[in-house]
Amino acid sequence: MASGKKQTQQFARQLLELSLVDGAVSPERVAGVLAHLERTRPVNVLGVLRAYHRLVAAAVARGQAVVEHAGSINDRALADIAAAMSRRYGRPITGSARRNDALLAGLRVRVGDDVYESSVAGQLAQLAAAV
Repeated sequence: MASGKKQTQQFARQLLELSLVDGAVSPERVAGVLAHLERTRPVNVLGVLRAYHRLVAAAVARGQAVVEHAGSINDRALADIAAAMSRRYGRPITGSARRNDALLAGLRVRVGDDVYESSVAGQLAQLAAAV
């Protein structure tokens, strides 16, 4: 059973590689992969689709900087943050804004699994943990 799961994961990773163009997920390539899976119906197609979905979602998240903010943020600041993250990671990163009043003030930026915290709420949490 573990061997089957390992093969499913390996196949899903191969499908992800086919879905990338210059390190970014290509909607056209994803459509092609899904069409291929529909035509060929590999063994454990549902498991393959689940694993592929998780991998694609993670790859998309690695290409996005989600900027949480308490106050307002203008388009120029969002573009500057995306440009800075693109330089830091050496790949194109797009920015999207999400209001989060719980931050009190400042920003929290998420790129994939990485979080950059520069908010009052984050600083207060660090102080509380240090006490």
